Amino acid sequence: MEKSKLLTIAVFALLLLNLGTLGFLVFGRNAGMPPHGPHREPKYQIIEQLHFDKAQQQQYEKLILGHRAAISQIEDHARMAKNRLYLQLLKDQTDDQVKDSLVDVLAAYQKQIEQTHFNHFQDIKKICRPDQLDYYYDLTQELSRIFSKPPHPRHG
Repeated sequence: MEKSKLLTIAVFALLLLNLGTLGFLVFGRNAGMPPHGPHREPKYQIIEQLHFDKAQQQQYEKLILGHRAAISQIEDHARMAKNRLYLQLLKDQTDDQVKDSLVDVLAAYQKQIEQTHFNHFQDIKKICRPDQLDYYYDLTQELSRIFSKPPHPRHG
């Protein structure tokens, strides 16, 4: 009888532990928060790493809106140039001058994108308080990791 009572108590305790764990995961303090780890949105990584207060977060949100609009516009232009480039493949004879010109245009758009990203991070630095600049310097060391995209699958 003693072993069965002990077994019943152990099963009941494990059941409560599992229910508690599930409750914490579903209703825990982080419910509705962005996920932690390397795959969460860069915006939240930057806010957390720079220890932005609410006012700085609002300024940062405005910076993000302007940055996204600028990048989107450049990417739209680059997409159109890329379409014109690949339309050259439909021709029997590819005009190397047109092809080279379009490749140069695409390179210029990529340069604009990188300059826009760089300027965006200069603007972020401007909203940092002096006590946050060490965090900002640490962040600059991680930017390529934060914004790197997973590799694309290779196409034959």
